[in-house]
Amino acid sequence: MSKPQINNPLHGITLEKIVTQLEAHYGWAEMGVRINIRCFTSDPSVKSSLKFLRKTPWARTKVENLYLEMQEEL
Repeated sequence: MSKPQINNPLHGITLEKIVTQLEAHYGWAEMGVRINIRCFTSDPSVKSSLKFLRKTPWARTKVENLYLEMQEEL
């Protein structure tokens, strides 16, 4: 059995859950302002965002960091 990742605040949270919660909190327009990527600014959807973010590590890192910032606000 693997050890729990105590120092990883994203452990157990799916990318889909991250994108869905960010969209619910900020909306697509604000997400596009905060992270200027086309999957948020041009015909955005969870499905298209997930497809892009899974292939693009730098963008995924930015989205994960925005999620962590949002969690700190709440």
